[in-house]
Amino acid sequence: MNATTQSIVVDYELSHPPEKIWRALTEPELLARWLMPNDIRPVVGHRFTFRSQPMPGWDGVVQCEVREVEPSKRLTYSWLGGSEQMRLDTTVTWTLAPGKTGGTLLRLEHAGFTAKDQFAFDGLGKGWRGKVAERMESALTTLD
Repeated sequence: MNATTQSIVVDYELSHPPEKIWRALTEPELLARWLMPNDIRPVVGHRFTFRSQPMPGWDGVVQCEVREVEPSKRLTYSWLGGSEQMRLDTTVTWTLAPGKTGGTLLRLEHAGFTAKDQFAFDGLGKGWRGKVAERMESALTTLD
């Protein structure tokens, strides 16, 4: 973004090939298993919503719009959520590359956090660095 914004960048090493990881990022049922219920479609311009339990300062809704799609390689969408007083307007980019042993190197970049977004930056940073890989791998174990 620019010098006045921060980004969360996390690299994950996953055992599944990029095509399966792509499914976990773009199929609503699979994405809901490891992140949040949603109505995503990997089509540029598609608007979709993530929904979760509300908590103080957040109504549990994230409004998104798909910005970039390169199947099994790159997915970018806007991420708009928060409350009237603390509106978060950021961008999420997932980049997939083949791993050295048949899996996938997956990079998350959640970008555009300003100084007023520090609470969200800290909270989302902790979440993205948490058990994302483990939860995604678990969601994919039911696939052929």
